[in-house]
Amino acid sequence: MAPRIVVMGVSGCGKSRLGAALAGATGLAFRDADDLHPPANIAKMTRGEALTDADRWPWLDACGAALAQGGVLACSALRRAYRDRLRDFAPDLRLIYLTAPEAEITEHLHARQGHFMPPALLASQLAALEPPGVEEHALILRAFRPIGQMVAKARDGLNL
Repeated sequence: MAPRIVVMGVSGCGKSRLGAALAGATGLAFRDADDLHPPANIAKMTRGEALTDADRWPWLDACGAALAQGGVLACSALRRAYRDRLRDFAPDLRLIYLTAPEAEITEHLHARQGHFMPPALLASQLAALEPPGVEEHALILRAFRPIGQMVAKARDGLNL
């Protein structure tokens, strides 16, 4: 079975960029959890409204079903409970946690074009964020580094 990897972090930290590059470098399938949101969630975020857990559980189930097939999933997975839900589908889940100073993420969000997630929701994401604990064995990478360097660190850190 192909490895099951989640690239996690707040909106705008580069999850999709790293996830797609890592999948390309390893021949794994790539899915973006943004594509799995139901239209109601996208509409809510587009209006600048943060999602509730009730909004997230069905989305996380769709993410888990995609992840169960193996490959790389770019998914915020902000809280431990969300990651545990993903583990219901992929008990051997591997995590890559992207982190950066809030100012850098904000700058990136303001420069990003055509995404439904407005920069104003970053504060709610940071408030909800529960960084992975030591027992989750997450690979922690600094966001916004050269993509080749990040992919190499991810491959090395996850033995891919």
